[in-house]
Amino acid sequence: MNRTTLSLIAGATALAAVTGFAALSAPDTAGTDTTAKAAAQLPVERTSLVCPAPSMSDIAETSYTSFTPVTKGTGSGGKAELLAAAQESRDGSGAGGGKGKGDGKSGERKTGKPVPTSKEPGKPVTGDSSGAESPALVGTADGRFAPGWTVQETTEVAAGTGRGLQGINCTAPDTSFWFPGASTAADRTDYVHLTNPDDSAAVVDIELYGKDGALQSTVGEGITVQPHSSEPVLLSTLTDEQQTDLTVHVNVRSGRVGAAVQALDDKLGGDWLAASTDPTGSLVLPGIPRDATSVRLVAFTPGDADADLKLRLASPSGLITPAGHETVHIKGGMTTAVDLGDVTRGEAGSLVLTPTDQSVPVVAALRVVRGKGDKQETAFIPATRPVGTRATSADNSGKGSTLSLTAPGRTATVEVTASAGSEGGTPVSKTYTIKAGTTQDIEPPVPSGLKGTYALTVEPKSGGPVYGARTLAATEGGVPGFTVQTLPDDRGTVAVPEADEDLSVLQK
Repeated sequence: MNRTTLSLIAGATALAAVTGFAALSAPDTAGTDTTAKAAAQLPVERTSLVCPAPSMSDIAETSYTSFTPVTKGTGSGGKAELLAAAQESRDGSGAGGGKGKGDGKSGERKTGKPVPTSKEPGKPVTGDSSGAESPALVGTADGRFAPGWTVQETTEVAAGTGRGLQGINCTAPDTSFWFPGASTAADRTDYVHLTNPDDSAAVVDIELYGKDGALQSTVGEGITVQPHSSEPVLLSTLTDEQQTDLTVHVNVRSGRVGAAVQALDDKLGGDWLAASTDPTGSLVLPGIPRDATSVRLVAFTPGDADADLKLRLASPSGLITPAGHETVHIKGGMTTAVDLGDVTRGEAGSLVLTPTDQSVPVVAALRVVRGKGDKQETAFIPATRPVGTRATSADNSGKGSTLSLTAPGRTATVEVTASAGSEGGTPVSKTYTIKAGTTQDIEPPVPSGLKGTYALTVEPKSGGPVYGARTLAATEGGVPGFTVQTLPDDRGTVAVPEADEDLSVLQK
């Protein structure tokens, strides 16, 4: 890789500030009016992220980019730490009891000495690793490094199953994840990666739903993920059924984990499938590449009620209905897939799903293919939350990055800021107007004097909700490698409720 190479731990260090449980201490109110009439948005003080083990390929090359945006209201203190998660026994004798990779190798826990992240927010830090033994990473950040901490894991695999470009934003640990778009077909090798960042074991159930409903299996029940460890679970070991389109539900009985699906295809490359947003009635799937040759929608409703959704494409000129795909009917508890072909027809596009009548909670994702013949590559776009207050995308270069912004309702004004480069450069900001019902692909601003990689922050300034995605592209050997990451709100701040009355008189 043509990147400045630090040790894996140094790169991981930058990662330490990237995730998702957010904690906020009560602000110091000494000498202030405790009867404030308006809620205040204050920075979170602690956050946690997990990054899955990047690859099982010996020729994989992985880069990490860690970035914390500058946030008003933070103090001068704080730090970030990252440890390599334990690699459980892969012959089935470790956590998960026979539900791991099953490649006959045994791995011991690999730890890294905690290292502080970048010396100041606003500048990315990078690191590299290579080969099949790169571990999952577990990190926390506090103080000024916590708000909006983002870590991108990007892997290049030159050949073999899943070859191409694979990317994922390291995720916050949680207790429930939905992954429409997984598969147990003969040409797919899909793993659910479970990473436990905590000091106690987590117990996880993995549920699979196909075209006819739930796939019966007890093998996916009660999987134990030991503290500070990672467990890859091969989906084909959980069921004998080969199904092209599956919805995977990761349900945590106790504790919490980070979860992601690595979907590897024998012929179409591979990528990470991030979790869909929580089940809801209307969904937006932003950032379909304009040169996509095949787009496949996979959707699922977890309840008993059927869902009927209207399909529309937010194009550069407005909302349009794809011919022959006006609506989609999703039976309760069953996975539905729809081939949309080259739906974007050479233009920027995002898929907007809305109920035709009664609103029924749904999860969804897109499998997107670029290229033709034996030079095809795959990426996934899950339904996502809006940008909200701010969203961040790390690991951008002077070329190969496309930022896609969608305003499905009202026109919106958005400020996009390119950070300083990891090795030098001055931040630059530009403002864009996204018209109602449209998607706009923009060449993102680039820091002046850029050296290394940089981050993008997206901040809506006025108008309706905005959804976003960033595409990284790198063609090798004629194969159009690419990966897409959505841009939900980074949850860097929380609202502190207003005080209705002065309670100090009660504290005697």
